[in-house]
Amino acid sequence: MSISRAGRHRKKQTDSTHPTPPDVEPKRRWLQNLGPGLVTGAADDDPSGIATYSQVGAQFGFSMLWTMPFSYPLMCGIQEISGHIGRVTGRGIAGNLRRHYHPALLYSLVLLMVAANIINLGADIGAMGAALRLLIGGPALLYAALFAIGSAVLEANVAYERYSGVLKCMCFALFAYVATVFVVHIPWGRALHATILPTMAMNMACVTSIVAVLGTTISPYLFFWQAQEEVEIEKANPTEHPLTEAPRQAKSQLHRIRVDTYLGMAFSNLVAYFIILTAAATLHMHGITNIQTSTQAAQALRPIAGKFAFLLFTLGIVGTGLLALPVLAGSAAYAVGEAFAWKVGLKKTVSHARPFYAVLAVSMLIGLALNFFHFNPIKALFWSAVINGVVAAPIMILMMLIGQNSKIMGRFTLGRRNRFLGWAATIVMTAASVAMFATWGK
Repeated sequence: MSISRAGRHRKKQTDSTHPTPPDVEPKRRWLQNLGPGLVTGAADDDPSGIATYSQVGAQFGFSMLWTMPFSYPLMCGIQEISGHIGRVTGRGIAGNLRRHYHPALLYSLVLLMVAANIINLGADIGAMGAALRLLIGGPALLYAALFAIGSAVLEANVAYERYSGVLKCMCFALFAYVATVFVVHIPWGRALHATILPTMAMNMACVTSIVAVLGTTISPYLFFWQAQEEVEIEKANPTEHPLTEAPRQAKSQLHRIRVDTYLGMAFSNLVAYFIILTAAATLHMHGITNIQTSTQAAQALRPIAGKFAFLLFTLGIVGTGLLALPVLAGSAAYAVGEAFAWKVGLKKTVSHARPFYAVLAVSMLIGLALNFFHFNPIKALFWSAVINGVVAAPIMILMMLIGQNSKIMGRFTLGRRNRFLGWAATIVMTAASVAMFATWGK
């Protein structure tokens, strides 16, 4: 990784020695730092997420569109809290759990999160290979291997500042799903009515689908990633410090996190809405209700919506996968690394953080290997979303407790708005998981 040792090891000056710039940072610096919330939101719409949203749109039509505006404030609140914790404490979620909670709790939650990530990686890698085969022909497994290995190599060997810039640029791949809506016929009256007035049936299929949507939209790996990316930003700039050490930086930094997160989650939510809308207006209305993978959705679109819609949808699978793979593998490495108090961070070289990069690489390779053992992508997507939906609730509870603890957060405990949104999101995720198990088999 091409980061100068002088910059990496330069001793940070104290807040009193180097006063923070004015409360409102220069515009150039603000735009440069914008990214953790944007990248996190875009990574939320990975190929597995595309498959889940396509399934929901194909099976239930427009009736599930309400889940997107409903989930938006919840995902904003919990993701802002993730960034808030990382920026205030200078540690990620796992690092704070390790310092303040029982190891058994930490290890069990990290294990479940990493298991879900690996399943998700396997499904995403397979979907990317299959999507490229749809576009150009050839061996899907070879493409999958190239995507997985290439992503791991780039993540380990490209300077963090440059790589984070690449991830920001990859966010534009999601515009494929915005464009798709404008090349198919949409009955906007029905769509808007379903968006504003929620409808749902209390049966296994409907409740499980809602849990899958929420588990895809509010995923634990996104909490770990955004918190740690805020730590990376702080460490990359020698004039910045955790807010518990540099309270004068709080106003500008917390404002940046809020704007970044709300924009990123709006982008993510809007794209997910368009995917459900496209599937409902094309697949569901033509009687195709059993879509299991993102590539199957793309194939089904071709005879209904035309070649251009198919091309946009398929290119989006590859583009979003290129963004999601490093986030999934990186969040697993962050969680395991902080749980065991290793040196972590994409700004560190491989030689300075070998265990961290080993977890990243092994996660990617296991996800790739699943595709060679002919694992069932349908079941993989289902269980990944379900595990995410179940494990999210206890992690969110612990995040809320951390955020409200003045011994951890100092004077920067969560405000009233974030407490309300954070607990609301936690209650919704818990209720959805309980409802899923209550309706299991019915």
